Amino acid sequence: MEATKEMSINASPATIFPYLVDPEKLVQWMGTEVLSDPVPHGEFRVLCGGVNPGAGEFVEVKPNEKVIFTFGWDVPGHPIPAGSTEVEITLTPQGKSTLVRLTHRGLPDDAISDHVRGWSYYLDRLQKVVDGIDPGPDSPNLEH
Repeated sequence: MEATKEMSINASPATIFPYLVDPEKLVQWMGTEVLSDPVPHGEFRVLCGGVNPGAGEFVEVKPNEKVIFTFGWDVPGHPIPAGSTEVEITLTPQGKSTLVRLTHRGLPDDAISDHVRGWSYYLDRLQKVVDGIDPGPDSPNLEH
């Protein structure tokens, strides 16, 4: 199964793209610690909310267009282990805005709603950061 979330951000793909791959920009909207090596098979690690370690690797990186990485939770026995799912983020220009579409594939049925909620939280934070607004620290409580 997959979780999909779309959002229009009032910025160009070239403005948004670095926030998807540069660890210093990624950590402004997702996680409290980020390791990002945005090349095929490069490592992707994020500590979500300061407590939930996610991990995977980059599959495809097309500057200003698309990022695909594997993802899962780096916790022994977790039903979604590190690298077991795939996240694709595409950037489609729409006039002066960009449609950001995130699709998270390979999730168990019972994890879809949690991941839609989580990605909604993070994409809202991405929009704020791109708009020059500090969204505050990432929190393990996604009910903001």
